[in-house]
Amino acid sequence: MVGEPYIPETITVHLGAPDDSSAPNVTVSFPDYIKNVASSELYPSWPENALRANIYAQVSYALNRYYTEWYRSRGYDFDITNDTRYDQYYVHGRDIFRTVSDIADSLFDDYIRRQGTIEPLFAAYCDGDRTMCDGLKQWETVTLANQGMIPYDILTYYYGNDIDIVENAPVRPGISSFPDQNLGIGNTGESVTALQQQLNRISQNYPAIPKIPTVNGIYDGTTEDAVRTFQQIFNLPQTGIVDKATWYRISYIFVSVKCLAELDSEGLRLEDTPLSLQQALSQGDSGDNVRGLQYFLSVIGAYYDAVPAVDITGEYDTQTTEAVKAFQQIYGLPVTGITDDATFEDIFRAYRGIVESVPVNVQGDVPVLYPGTQLREGVSNEYVRVLQQYLTYIHRYYPQIPEVSDTGYFGPITRNAVMIFQRLYGQPATGVVGTATWNEIANEYSKLRFGYVKAPGQYPGYVIQ
Repeated sequence: MVGEPYIPETITVHLGAPDDSSAPNVTVSFPDYIKNVASSELYPSWPENALRANIYAQVSYALNRYYTEWYRSRGYDFDITNDTRYDQYYVHGRDIFRTVSDIADSLFDDYIRRQGTIEPLFAAYCDGDRTMCDGLKQWETVTLANQGMIPYDILTYYYGNDIDIVENAPVRPGISSFPDQNLGIGNTGESVTALQQQLNRISQNYPAIPKIPTVNGIYDGTTEDAVRTFQQIFNLPQTGIVDKATWYRISYIFVSVKCLAELDSEGLRLEDTPLSLQQALSQGDSGDNVRGLQYFLSVIGAYYDAVPAVDITGEYDTQTTEAVKAFQQIYGLPVTGITDDATFEDIFRAYRGIVESVPVNVQGDVPVLYPGTQLREGVSNEYVRVLQQYLTYIHRYYPQIPEVSDTGYFGPITRNAVMIFQRLYGQPATGVVGTATWNEIANEYSKLRFGYVKAPGQYPGYVIQ
């Protein structure tokens, strides 16, 4: 469980109760799994809105099991069972209803989550006839659909008004969260960051585990002390090294203390997870990931003379390649000009060091830097307040973008304003402010207030801590 969720290409189903070692496992494509579950649990004659609401819940339930590694963190070699006492009903080899199949094809990469969190909601449900539960009741959805409710209304009826539907999530080959090697003193990277974050949260429930004061992705002495204490508490060999058994035990306890696999989950926020690339970036690539990389490099270039200036174009051109090479040279990385995970982590770490060294000052002559984590509904901080002030200033010139009170809380009104801005500026209308949207809003604010776009990161007199 590292980073944001994705749709696995395949999912492994245990055809029996978890502890039934005689039951076989089958690995099937994720869309086929959803079609099978929907055909096994639902009736094709139900209203389409009822079918859609149920399939959203089924996708979210399965993804929660997959994302939290619910079974694999307990030592099993599968992702989910077909025993309805624990999971969803899957009948291997059964016929699939055409109506259900068509809907599942359009929804298998959409899932439910709580606003302000990233993990797929543990969308508990039952049939509402023979069995009852606190979540969605399948037969009752038919009544609600016949009353005119759309799928989102049906879902909020059961799960509350604070849910979002994530659409078109990326589809990737499934991989274990456990890194390629054991972790110990000297290791660095995204996996170490995730480890440190999880141990610090676990220590709230188990205060004997010492807090790791700096979550920086570097496996240092304080990280080793926390690991060793964790191993002592949970009867593991006290080596201070994170092997597969320790990794998955930490994952299991983390999911448990945050209730991530329960309907009333504490929730996992983006800032609780390490930032990572989906794939390496190199010359010829384009898009928002490249634009975000260029934004980070442009800020770094304002502080490091050796890193040349980069235009934020979204195109990984020769200029970007040379800037990446210069950065790699400074940080002792292989000088390839390709932004792989190791290079991106160091670029992001350098950027965050700069962000932490400069003030959040909306009245300054240079736009405030992107905070380094996405802003979305449910988030509350000073950067949200800056965002709201920028949007309100832009509203003076573009009245179709609504004015937003600078409360510092990212609520539905702010989300709506962001979505309208994104549509006007040709961006996906997600209502989420990542690097590309922040840069576009800051650029427009700068252009309207100062008459031209001021480059990010030019704060004379401030130094990196």
